[in-house]
Amino acid sequence: MTAPTMAPPVSEREARDVAEAARETEWHAPSFLAELFGGRLRMDLIHPHPEPSADDEARARPFLEALERFLREKVDGDAIDRAGKVPPEVIEGLKALGAFGIKIPREYGGLGLSQLHYTRAIAMVSSVCGSTVALLSAHQSIGVPGPLKAFGTPEQKKRFLPRLAKGAVSAFALTEPGVGSDPAAIQTVATPTPDGEAFILNGEKLWITNGTIAELMVVMARTPSVVVNGKERRQITAFIVEAGWPGVEVVRRCDFMGLKGIENAVLRFTNVRVPRENVLWGEGKGLKLALITLNTGRLTLPASSVAAAKRCLEISRQWANQRVQWGQPVGRHDAVAQKIGRMAADAFALEAVSELCSTLADKGGYDIRLEAAIAKLYNSEHAWRIVDDTVQIRGGRGYETAQSLKARGEIPWPVERIMRDFRINLIFEGSSEIMHLFIAREAVDRHLKVAGPLLDPRTPLGTKAAALLRTGVFYAGWYPSRYFGWGRWPRYAEFGRLATHVRFAERMSRKLARTTFHAMVRFGPRLEKRQSVLFRLVDVGADLFAIAAACSRAEMLRKRGQPEAVELADLFCRYARRRIRATFRTVFSNEDTRTYALARQVLDGKYTWMEAGLV
Repeated sequence: MTAPTMAPPVSEREARDVAEAARETEWHAPSFLAELFGGRLRMDLIHPHPEPSADDEARARPFLEALERFLREKVDGDAIDRAGKVPPEVIEGLKALGAFGIKIPREYGGLGLSQLHYTRAIAMVSSVCGSTVALLSAHQSIGVPGPLKAFGTPEQKKRFLPRLAKGAVSAFALTEPGVGSDPAAIQTVATPTPDGEAFILNGEKLWITNGTIAELMVVMARTPSVVVNGKERRQITAFIVEAGWPGVEVVRRCDFMGLKGIENAVLRFTNVRVPRENVLWGEGKGLKLALITLNTGRLTLPASSVAAAKRCLEISRQWANQRVQWGQPVGRHDAVAQKIGRMAADAFALEAVSELCSTLADKGGYDIRLEAAIAKLYNSEHAWRIVDDTVQIRGGRGYETAQSLKARGEIPWPVERIMRDFRINLIFEGSSEIMHLFIAREAVDRHLKVAGPLLDPRTPLGTKAAALLRTGVFYAGWYPSRYFGWGRWPRYAEFGRLATHVRFAERMSRKLARTTFHAMVRFGPRLEKRQSVLFRLVDVGADLFAIAAACSRAEMLRKRGQPEAVELADLFCRYARRRIRATFRTVFSNEDTRTYALARQVLDGKYTWMEAGLV
């Protein structure tokens, strides 16, 4: 067998080149957020709010109703948390329902439901048990079914999709002990056999959800490099691997703060023979496959965040009405009422963002890479604050386990478990920091295509001179159009009371585009190092997207006979507008450089004296 070949260290430039090669470099379909970062509020892309067809709703209803009954009767999230295991009977019950093949086409034995109904199912499971939703989501969102459906050959689909639809659990193996968000540094290697009929896989993967019980998995590995424009480029390839093959080993099951029942593993591959026909899409396309898969795969986390926010709102509402202090329910006290009002408004906006992204994915004809990333980032961070506020509202009972509450005769609301289970959502499938960087890179894409040669220190002087002329001509027309525009009455009058918020979003989208341009001019090539500046620009874009989504959803619900949705959207937008104004004020006026300098001193050991007194 072929011995493993260790990859040499990766330079910053090599890592960037690999990441850039994996990007979708063109925008072949419209994107609301790409337009927004470019200074155009294209409400026509999301309003009227897209809705599922009556046929889709009818096909999904029996499954969702059966799933709800099953969750109520058979799934005990607290018991799973204590046992650290999803019971076999729960897994078998989910298989019988078809819950492992929600989006797999019916021709392969799946339910063939839409992205919207899939995320609604995931949200329903999330409201009961985080470990169970991790099982289903890791299998379908980023496990084998997603990339196989999108990139598999007809023969691969016939071989694997029926098994997966019946409940053959799958996993996705990318992360390694020394590799997190820098896939160029992958050490797992797949070496072609001399006859070219197979690859020999060697390496170790870390934090593989479903890894302990998976039958099938997508494994990312480094294959022989290729030469592009005279330079070596590392290749990352995706393989479908059977867990039962010789050389596939579960090294250990990992334990975590929350999600106690998650089947997460360290996996080792030792001289595993993988037939060439198990390559997904093609050699060297693994990282791009992963990124494209995540465009929709990430949409489960926004839906899970909505479920957590709604459950916390429900618990807080009931408790704030029951608990009496100083002669009245605590919900009547301003300190608690302020939290509950904001929780309700935020929960509405989070659902608006989640449902909009899922319906856009189903509708087709849209590029949702930015929408999915922002939905994941925005919903996980805002729902975390809702979870934290719920613990605070519950006080000591929010810190006490459900089992302990039940033993004392109190309602066993699992707030403590919700907090432990939810925290990983800010890290799963791209941490908040990585999401910020990914979104920032896509947000400045148009500027880099125009002015990139000027910002690249490797560009020859003659090329820069020609680029300067082209750049000047482009911005001579672009900049005034992002400065002058009509974002006042009566524009967007069809939104009624919410029109003022949509008009605000239009004005701020132009300001966001101008500010992004100012940042590029001010920092030049150093902008990519000024991550805090980029993060602020992304945060503005995320809030503007949430305003647009909330207003569109509220108007849709108002027409359906739910006028109170307008109240929720209005309050959310008012808070979002305050955040946007405050963020703009700190884009260039901040303490970033001082903070960075102090951090370097901390890392260099200058302040270790502060650590005295610890045991």
